[in-house]
Amino acid sequence: MSFFENTRKPVGLGGRIMASMMNLGHTPVASWGLEFLHLSPDANVLDCGCGGGANIKRLLKKCPNGTVTGIDYSSVSVEKSKKLNAKTIAEGHCRVLEASVAMQPFENEKFDVVTAFETVYFWPGLPKCFQEVYRVLKPGGTFLICNESNGDTDKDEKWTEIIGGMTIYKDIELKAYLEQAGFYEVQIHKKKSWLCVMGKKQKE
Repeated sequence: MSFFENTRKPVGLGGRIMASMMNLGHTPVASWGLEFLHLSPDANVLDCGCGGGANIKRLLKKCPNGTVTGIDYSSVSVEKSKKLNAKTIAEGHCRVLEASVAMQPFENEKFDVVTAFETVYFWPGLPKCFQEVYRVLKPGGTFLICNESNGDTDKDEKWTEIIGGMTIYKDIELKAYLEQAGFYEVQIHKKKSWLCVMGKKQKE
């Protein structure tokens, strides 16, 4: 397995190095994407594919009286996220679980917001995963996707050749999948090669 395969699912020493690198390297695009997300101080947030846990930390700053749950299917990522957020986990404001986005261990309508930073490239069967996100969102809740690659440059194609199982989606593709899952008021934001797509769950 090449080192870059650890972007898909970090494992072993290379995975631990990659998780730390992603925490740092994804900071600019994640910070930009979070500008579009308005959280109440007591929001209940789920971060899917939480990686090394840096975005959990950022989300907790936006909802200091709320709770942020992170899930990742990589045990290495879960370990890294738990270490980075140990204080807020001890305080009861955060938890990190090893789980798949395709089969989430949560009851219906649990979260106010679901986020996905630099991760939908690797989700198995995107429509099914989006349906799972829709299921765990409360009515009126928001789903935010933030990607560093928007599928519009030649560089994107090179990454998909290097990393097995990676698919870079264009904005219109993500919008279509979101609407297929039931989301509405889909918003698209772009900056350079960056892409942020947001959708809302219908209120009852």
